[in-house]
Amino acid sequence: MKLKWFALPLWLVFCAACTNRPTVDLFVFNAKIYTIDSSFSIQEAMVIDQGKVMATGTAASLREKYTFRDSLNANGKFIYPGFNDAHAHFVGYAETLRTASLVGTKSWDQILSVVREFASTHPEGWIVGHGWDQNDWENKTFPDNKALNALFPDRPVLLTRIDGHAAIANQKALESVKITAGQPLVGGKVLVKNGVMTGLLIDNAVDLVSKAIPAITTAEFTRVITQAQQNCLAVGLTSLTDCGLDYPVVEQLQKLQQENLLTLRLNVMLSDKPDNYRFAERKGMILEDRLQVRSFKVYGDGALGSRGACLLHPYEDDKDNAGFLLSNPAHFDSVANWCASKGWQMNTHAIGDSGNRTILQIYGRYLQPANDKRWRIEHAQVVNENDLALFGKYGVIPSVQPTHATSDMYWAEKRLGATRIKNAYAYQQLLAQNQWMPLGTDFPVEDISPFKTFYAAVFRQDASGWPATGFQMDNALTREQTLRGMTHWAAKGSFEENKKGSLEPGKWADFIILDQDLMSTPAEAILNTRVVATYINGEKVYGLKN
Repeated sequence: MKLKWFALPLWLVFCAACTNRPTVDLFVFNAKIYTIDSSFSIQEAMVIDQGKVMATGTAASLREKYTFRDSLNANGKFIYPGFNDAHAHFVGYAETLRTASLVGTKSWDQILSVVREFASTHPEGWIVGHGWDQNDWENKTFPDNKALNALFPDRPVLLTRIDGHAAIANQKALESVKITAGQPLVGGKVLVKNGVMTGLLIDNAVDLVSKAIPAITTAEFTRVITQAQQNCLAVGLTSLTDCGLDYPVVEQLQKLQQENLLTLRLNVMLSDKPDNYRFAERKGMILEDRLQVRSFKVYGDGALGSRGACLLHPYEDDKDNAGFLLSNPAHFDSVANWCASKGWQMNTHAIGDSGNRTILQIYGRYLQPANDKRWRIEHAQVVNENDLALFGKYGVIPSVQPTHATSDMYWAEKRLGATRIKNAYAYQQLLAQNQWMPLGTDFPVEDISPFKTFYAAVFRQDASGWPATGFQMDNALTREQTLRGMTHWAAKGSFEENKKGSLEPGKWADFIILDQDLMSTPAEAILNTRVVATYINGEKVYGLKN
């Protein structure tokens, strides 16, 4: 009798345990899940509830603990945290979807042909194009605007270079903003030949013309943002940082979020302009699930491709030019003072070794060792060997874009010389300073694809496999480092590592399913990787069409 007496309660306890298992939204199984946690663990199943990861582990153990409303069989495919592009221009990319695409053009004549075709289907208003790169042409000299003036005497034309740091404007565009030959300009150039403007604008001179282009309508803004967002989801991006927007655009994005039209998680840097600082002081930081604004983007110097990056010594292929800063050092110091006193993150574009040194030294006036302000230098492309340690000393975070190395490698040594090139695109040396480093693409300057970021970071080659031994492979990143840079470290770069960037309990269930394993796929197949599906908050937002 005593045995029966004790057996009944045990049975009841067992049944209660069975019936009281938590019921959760989604069970993901039959997968190889790269959690990107501290130990880089790999799991076979994952439980998701209310948009967040509840647990990871074996399928059997999770089935014992939970009851599921729905399940997802990954069919043996590979799951990663959603990719996070730490440096992009999302709104700028969206705007290129309504302009003439000049990406990949091989000559000025080809550009003229593309622009003529675009003008025929867009018969009114400004003609705007983006994406040319004279380094891709057989004749690598900058063009002038004579042909544009002849083709479009009555319509303003502005064609920006791939990096946005140079542009060609026709005479009508120059007249529309009353630019004159020889006018003084800080941080930019209006090129003149024989006393006549050639139409070539460098850095701040581009803004003189671009500000005259009519503002996009609300309906058109919504359309191109929606299209750009879908393009991002299709390549596995669930988050990104937009590096430099004005506050009216932020307000437009905030309205889209309120209308549930914003799917991506956006971290936005405000551009370095007086109105944006006033907005920041008036409104404070924006810290919402799909939209965060807590930092400023400052513009230190120009780009290497247009010889505007500020160097300590002149360009190897332009002995009278060492580039220039886009503002006086006193201005950078004033921004650093404001950010330090207000608690905002400061992120500064710096490409040349002089530009990087200037910004590092100014940061050092406001950053104590072992600080956690996470002030960043965007690009950090050319850093003097004597300045590398300043990143670690002041806790300055280098935010780099690996495809810049493989885009520039054909001509970078011609610009910098054999000695200086060794300290360019030095990702392992930069990573060693703080032991973490966010990675991005800088799209639309580069392609939107995160797989190109991965390929360039690890293999340092172009799509054809050149150079065979890789470009300066001592600074290539490992596969694990690259994945961390595209996920967890990118989230850390915007103070969001406790919310996203890895598939750990309590974090948002933002993940992607890939058809290949990035940790083992041969180099030649990486760029063929396809995104099978993209999930945000555990909800499918993109699926590959068969």
